[in-house]
Amino acid sequence: MSRDVHAVWIPELPLDIEGEAARLSKIMDEHGNVNIFFSEGCGVNEIVEAMEKEGQTVARDAFGHVSLDKINPGKYFSEKLAEKINAEKTLVQKSGYFGRSAKSNAFDRDLIAKCACEGVKSAIAGVSGCMGQDEDKEGCPIRAIEFTRIAGGKPLDLKQSWVQQLLVDVGQKSS
Repeated sequence: MSRDVHAVWIPELPLDIEGEAARLSKIMDEHGNVNIFFSEGCGVNEIVEAMEKEGQTVARDAFGHVSLDKINPGKYFSEKLAEKINAEKTLVQKSGYFGRSAKSNAFDRDLIAKCACEGVKSAIAGVSGCMGQDEDKEGCPIRAIEFTRIAGGKPLDLKQSWVQQLLVDVGQKSS
C-alpha cells in the first residue's frame, strides 16, 4: 500500500479521466491503491455537461452557481475512476479535515507565530482584516489584509516552479 499522492486534480488543469485512468491503473497494479488530491471545483464542467446530456437537472444556488454539495464531484469521479481501474472500493475524504489534522512543521509554526504577533498589533491598533502574507505588497509582508480584498476565484498559477515540480513528482503531465 502506498501513502504517496499519485495525482493532483485541480480546476486549473484539464481533467483527462481516460488518460489518468490508464496512468493510475499501472500504479494501482503496483501498489494496490491510488491516492488523488481532488480540489473543490475540479471537473465541475465535465459533470454538468454529462448531466445535461443525460437530461438531468443541475442543482444551482440562488446566484446560478452549481451546487457542489448536490453534484458531489469527489464521489462522481471516484466512482468513474474506480470503474476504469477496477478498484473494489473508494474512500473520499475532505481535504480540509486532513489539513486541519496534520501536524504542523517548523515552517507552519513560524508563520503562525508571525501572524499571531502581527494580529495582536493590528488588534491593538484597531485594524481589522485577515492575517496573512499580502502578495500584492512589496516583500509579501504579513499584515491584516482588508476583507474587501479577499475573494475566491483566484486561479493557481500553473507556471510556478513548485507546481510544475509537484506534477513531475506525482508523474502527472501539467497540461
